[in-house]
Order: sequence, then structure tokens, then C-alpha cells
Amino acid sequence: MGSSSSDEFSVVVLASDLGIDARPFLSEIQEEQEPDEQWHDCAQYLSSDEDFSDLDVLQFFSLQGSDKSGNRIFRIVGKYFPAPVLSGERLKKYIFHKICSELPEGPFCIVYMHSTVQKEDNYPGLTILRWIYEDLPSNIKDRLQVMYFLHPGLWSRLAFATLGRLFLSGGLYWKIKYVSRLQYLWNDIKKGEVEIPEIVQSHDDVLEHRPLTDYGIEPDHLHLTEAPSMGHSFGRYEENWKLRDL
Repeated sequence: MGSSSSDEFSVVVLASDLGIDARPFLSEIQEEQEPDEQWHDCAQYLSSDEDFSDLDVLQFFSLQGSDKSGNRIFRIVGKYFPAPVLSGERLKKYIFHKICSELPEGPFCIVYMHSTVQKEDNYPGLTILRWIYEDLPSNIKDRLQVMYFLHPGLWSRLAFATLGRLFLSGGLYWKIKYVSRLQYLWNDIKKGEVEIPEIVQSHDDVLEHRPLTDYGIEPDHLHLTEAPSMGHSFGRYEENWKLRDL
């Protein structure tokens, strides 16, 4: 062990291969660096004077019934989310306020409906979502059991598969359960426990009749499959070629 001292600071060097327990030297420093999580307390969000009535009207984040495991449901309708006009800071305050004021004790889950979501209009971004989740009180994160991701598109599947582990903590990443159709959602949630908006039901009907939409292949809006056959035209050219050969 070597040491040097002065009036301003002192340095203690510990060799890692000498079997010296460094905890007594470092415990005081660790106590000073221990993060203060008291600011995560829900009380500050319950006592906020900010008015969220404009966001409540949109119904993009609301408490519903329970799934078959007894977890209370927070429903998120992505299409209702006003991304261009809602800042990340206010979104965070609103989510904290809703959870702290409405969620009873016990486990809960999230049903996120991604139906017809447009990236520019309804998507806050992975960075903001990570920021909000990481700042939740630890006991609330532990109570979140599963996140049902309804109607994931091709882009969202690729984004979460490639960037999900980077931008989302492991605790949230492994709680995501993809649900491609409403009929599969009913395996985990009884009908009537969560309200299905008409736009979500309509999108589910489209996917049921055009399953390739799940993979980024858009429905045939131009009705190209109904275009008249060109077989007759090719037949006429074939006849002309035969006459020329004669």
C-alpha cells in the first residue's frame, strides 16, 4: 500500500491481487453517490395543480378492467395520442398523475393498441418512452406484469427487435407480448374488460381479410386485382406473328 497526503486531498491505492477488502474504504464514498429516489414519490404528482382535462378527453391512456390473471388494465390507444402537440415532459407528468391517482394497489398490465398509428402523428419515440419508464417509481415498475402489444406493424416489430434492447430496459423489453389479432387478446383478457374503439375493431377486420398487411403489404386500394385480363390482347399479337411466319 502506498499513500500520499496533502492539505487538499489524499489518495489511497489498493492492489487488487493482495486480497485486501476495499469495502471499508469505499463505503463512505458509495453512500455519498447513492441516488436519492425520494423525488419519484407519487405525492408530488397528486398535488400538482396542472389541468389534464384536455388529455383526459382524448382517452389515449385510461384505466379499464382486469385481465384473466387479475392484473388491472391500463389501455393505451396509439391512434388517439397527439404526438405533434404534446411534449415529452407533459406526457410524463400526465402518465405519472394517472397511475398515482387511479391505479389501485396490486399488479397491473398495459394493453397498447397500435392500430393505424402514424409515426409522425401518434408516436412519441423510443427515447421518450424509455425516459418515462425509467423514471417510474421502482415499486410501480415491479407491479407491471405484462404489456400486450396489439396490432404490431412490420416497422414496430423490426424496431423493437433491433433497437428495443438498446432503448428499453430489460425489465420492460421482456414484458412485451405481441398480439396480432383481437381473437388472440381474448385468450388473456375476457371480452368486456377492455373497451375496443371502433377504429381498432375496423383495423382488425382488415387484417383478418388481408393478413399480408401485417408484413407491410398494403391492401389493394387501386383494385388492381380486378383489372381486366390482358390475355385477349396477347392472343391477337400471337395471331399476327403466326401470319407473318406464313
